[in-house]
This record gives sequence, structure tokens and C-alpha cells, in this order.
Amino acid sequence: MNLDELYQSIILDHYREKHHSGLREPFDVEVHHVNPSCGDELTLRVQLDGETIADVSYEGEGCSISQASTSVLGDLIIGKDIEAFGTLYTDFLEMMQSKGAITPDEDRFEDAIAFAGVSKFPARVKCALLAWSALRDAVSQATDKEN
Repeated sequence: MNLDELYQSIILDHYREKHHSGLREPFDVEVHHVNPSCGDELTLRVQLDGETIADVSYEGEGCSISQASTSVLGDLIIGKDIEAFGTLYTDFLEMMQSKGAITPDEDRFEDAIAFAGVSKFPARVKCALLAWSALRDAVSQATDKEN
């Protein structure tokens, strides 16, 4: 199995067995994001415990890339602090905009490494970024509420 096939397999696995799917309570903020270029939709809830992302849950409709990216994101950030998510978001965005030129650290990105292959297809980058942008928005709103 070559690397692209492995990446496709990871994406399909997360699409079929979505982690963190289903809106849960309690939550601090709920956001709804839409990718107008393809129609993917995502409703995402986040619960914070101080500076820690305690939970993320979602409901969404769309392509395998957007759904898998949301599943992977939840696995990566639940239990991590807001600052760690901010750094990971920046690095993920850089990878997605690299058109395949950046090979991310597998230990850090875990299954999100599969989206390095997606970055070669500019039309699909917004699909992979939908959940990441939604979570960034939700965390921002939640921290604004606290202040």
C-alpha cells in the first residue's frame, strides 16, 4: 500500500466510523458553518473546562473529507488546552495550503497526517478546513463569553 492509499484509507475509516458525532450536552458554544463551494454543513459544540477543551461534538452533512476531518480533529484536541489547539490549527492550515509540499510530524498530527494528500487538491482544502475553522470560531466565542 502506498502513502496515498494509506491516507485515503484513514479518511474513509473516519468517515465510516465518525468519532464524536452526535451533539452532546453540556456545551458552552454551538456554531454552524457551511462550505459554500460544495454545500458541506457542520454544527459543532465545544465545552471548555477553564483553558482545556473538554469536549467537542458535532452533526454534519457533506463529503468524506469534511466529515473525516471533523472526526480526526476531535480525537486530536479533546483534553488539550486552547493554546495547543491554536498552534495545531496554524500548522494544519499551513499544511493544507502547501499543495503537498509539507510533510507533517506524524506523532503530532496522528491521523490528521492523511490530509497532507488532500492539500494537493485546492478545491478540497476548504472541505478539510471546515471543522477546524468551526472549532476556532467556537473556542473564540467561548473565551469571549468568559471575559
